[in-house]
Amino acid sequence: MTESLIHPTAIVDPKATFGVAVQVGPYAVIGAGVELGDGCRVGHHATIEGPSKIGPRNEFFPYAAIGFKTQDLKYQGEPTHLEIGEGNTFREFSTVHRGTGVGEKTIIGNGNLFLAYSHIAHNCVVGNNTIFSNNATLAGHVVVGDYAIISGLSAVHQFCRVGAHSIIGGCAKIVQDVPPYLIVDGNPANLRGVNHVGLERRGFSQDDIKALRRAYRILADKTLNFSQAVEKIETSGDASHQHVKVLTEFFRTTQRGVIRPEPLAGAV
Repeated sequence: MTESLIHPTAIVDPKATFGVAVQVGPYAVIGAGVELGDGCRVGHHATIEGPSKIGPRNEFFPYAAIGFKTQDLKYQGEPTHLEIGEGNTFREFSTVHRGTGVGEKTIIGNGNLFLAYSHIAHNCVVGNNTIFSNNATLAGHVVVGDYAIISGLSAVHQFCRVGAHSIIGGCAKIVQDVPPYLIVDGNPANLRGVNHVGLERRGFSQDDIKALRRAYRILADKTLNFSQAVEKIETSGDASHQHVKVLTEFFRTTQRGVIRPEPLAGAV
């Protein structure tokens, strides 16, 4: 199929543009300035507003609300944007808002899964292959790395970073940065160790995981502050390991601080 299929009850603004093989279901609404890439599917009663540039093969389930103006009280009606890559899935009642500030954007990468009622606020940047479980929520200006998992009913404070390959447990309250490769859980949240299972599933070697566990043990040493712990890691035998370097760089570039770790049980 190369022709687009638009249900006769859908409302499509003349200033919206479609690629090939786009499907728009009953009572869906596509606003002005929306660009839908090839093979996108918009379910019944879903609404997409613009300016929104959406790549190919994205699927929007019923009642998803995408590209609406920000809820930020600072927003004064200035032109802002939403950019979405390819192959993402937005389940029922998920919401994604445009940016705040002239020309600012909310950006979503490729291959992400946003489950029901998940929310991406203004000026967020979401990488690739992440999973947002039901009711997972980002406040404004949050940056989420590739392959991160944000579990159900968890919330991330504005301007925080969520590192790649990390996992946030359900109902967690995140008010500081979540480092890559690690597990965060609790309310208030603490670091709980290395995301061992997740890393294994993504092809990390046992040597990679052991190096990260050794680094975590240093981070969890209560006799050291974070600066001292990072310096100790950078003078350890794992200092040149590629993933350990990513971890220490994350700590060195934090603006909001990093969630405190708990001691790691068990052998390295």
